[in-house]
Amino acid sequence: MHRLLFASVVIVPSLLFAGYGAQAQGTPSADQIIRALRPSGPLQTGVRGIRPSSPAATAPADNDPRPAAAGTVAAIPAIPAAGGAAPPSVPPVAPAQQAAAPSIDLTVQFESGSAELTPDAMRTLDELGRALSSEALAAFRFRIEGHTDTTGSRATNMSLSQARAARVADYLQSRFGVSSARLDPVGRGQEALRVQTPEQTPEPRNRRVQVINIGA
Repeated sequence: MHRLLFASVVIVPSLLFAGYGAQAQGTPSADQIIRALRPSGPLQTGVRGIRPSSPAATAPADNDPRPAAAGTVAAIPAIPAAGGAAPPSVPPVAPAQQAAAPSIDLTVQFESGSAELTPDAMRTLDELGRALSSEALAAFRFRIEGHTDTTGSRATNMSLSQARAARVADYLQSRFGVSSARLDPVGRGQEALRVQTPEQTPEPRNRRVQVINIGA
């Protein structure tokens, strides 16, 4: 009933879809996928995304002549309050804001109403497999999310998207040896629409597989 048909890319579409040449229409190369999924700086894992790492907020000793490191708060000596009351507390330093995880949407076409991959889907997944097997991405784990539009029932869409996400993960494991520990297939059904539509609306941009870097 559904086919995952879309051509939207989460990160910098103008870079990812420029100059494909001999590439299949709408299929980014392994190098383009690497650029979309590779973090741009030092990172540490978060729950759903990746957060920039930051130095520990340790304050220097009272007799240490060195200034506090950037991004830290020096200790403030306590001043006894009148009547022996506890001194006012210093507000804690806010944690680093969580950054958006590197991600990309890919066109992965399935046979209608099933999780069987089409030849076009295999060509797309071959590029993804080469990217995930590269040295640049070998240290990271990835969530493989299946998405549908609002055509059909929510229960059917959820089940179908889960089966398709699992099929993508199986293909990457069997053909490219990507460890199952690095892949987390998740069906989202129509719960995370890229384009908001009413129920029973066929929208190709909502039928997609999203690959998200979830850290080391």
